[in-house]
Amino acid sequence: MGQNTAIVPEDVETPPIRSSLNLAALRSPSPRIQSLHHDTLSALRDLIVQNELPPGTRLTEAMLSERFSVSRTPLREALKVLSSEGLVEILPNRGARVVTLTLTDIQNLFEVIGALESLAGRLACEMISDAEICDLKATHCQMQATFLRSDLPEYFRLNQAIHTQIVAAARNPVLARTHQNLNARLLRARYMANQVDQDRWAAAMREHELIIEALESREGERTAHLLLEHLQHKFEAIRRYLETVRGAQEAV
Repeated sequence: MGQNTAIVPEDVETPPIRSSLNLAALRSPSPRIQSLHHDTLSALRDLIVQNELPPGTRLTEAMLSERFSVSRTPLREALKVLSSEGLVEILPNRGARVVTLTLTDIQNLFEVIGALESLAGRLACEMISDAEICDLKATHCQMQATFLRSDLPEYFRLNQAIHTQIVAAARNPVLARTHQNLNARLLRARYMANQVDQDRWAAAMREHELIIEALESREGERTAHLLLEHLQHKFEAIRRYLETVRGAQEAV
């Protein structure tokens, strides 16, 4: 028997080996890493939506890493999510690029989103609770305050929250998921239309009031019609915005 062989008596049980390794921690990113990823994703999405990174802009990992002072790992994860949302296009071995939507692309998306929100409004009238109506009114009041002080980023966030609340009230997860995926691709266009067309911004406030009134009255067909009309008006505002941009480019 060699010198390094351990002898364990037969009548003594060997105690189980206790490992301090946290397997759950290995499977899930730490809260700090998750927060870093979320913050990077939100910041990059805002830059695209608010046109600080215009359509066609190349997004290299080196450039973004320096701008956000983060490593490349959270950037890669953020770009994957933005690609799934239709905001960026991944270029193999060349980083990514902010997606450019044509007017036809935008029209096609609005036709589908209009149908989805119209259906959501009709279903929500059957399912929405009084508490959810109160929440909608509260969000609308907050949005009105941001409108009065011309705080477009916060107004836009609350505007999107209202539409999301209506879709959620329909109690249809397939509808909600499809709406979320398609609407993400239109965020930039919708944001820029409000920035350029102040009259449209004011009209949208009144349209939201009418939509919430119809919801509170549980008028399904009227709510569906108002939502569809609201989105058609939004598309027309975006069309005018894109024509303004094109005219300015041609004049240069």
